[in-house]
Amino acid sequence: MSGSFFPMIARMRYINRWGLMRNTDTENIQEHSHMVAVLSHALAVIQNRYFGPQIDPGQAAVAALYHDASEILTGDMPTPIKYDNPAIQRAYKQVESVAEEKLLSMLPDDLREEFRPAITIPDENIRAVVKAADKLSAYLKCVEEVKSGNLEFKKAKEQTYAALCRDPIPALQYFMDHFLDGFSLTLDELT
Repeated sequence: MSGSFFPMIARMRYINRWGLMRNTDTENIQEHSHMVAVLSHALAVIQNRYFGPQIDPGQAAVAALYHDASEILTGDMPTPIKYDNPAIQRAYKQVESVAEEKLLSMLPDDLREEFRPAITIPDENIRAVVKAADKLSAYLKCVEEVKSGNLEFKKAKEQTYAALCRDPIPALQYFMDHFLDGFSLTLDELT
């Protein structure tokens, strides 16, 4: 129904992440998307300053805000399932695509194409930055949980860190070299 897009987007706060794991602090896709937007903006700024190609930090941040919007309709598919098998991964991509189109259909016709790049992220450079920020956000969640004594996230932390190290975006490596250690500190240590 045209006009229900924004009320649907507001429902992101009801979709929890990490459903297969015990969490000390639950995280929903709205909270996650905000962090991914902050990180995407930072990675784009770093990429522009030190590496290239030029990426619009605002577009990266907006794309990150919507990057998991399809999960309002599909729910959060746990990573071990989503990426375990190429056939499942392809099928889930199709499900995400259908959900994205369903969300876009909830906008008035004359606004739909304005929102399409934020929902579908067609620009490869922006998609790469958002994907790196998404992975980084997952790692930071693991750091938080382990720091809180939740060893349920220990293996996920190791695997996600290894995935970050394999990421081809130089801005991500820069971020990891300059900012990652701070996420292990306490508030008193940060100030």
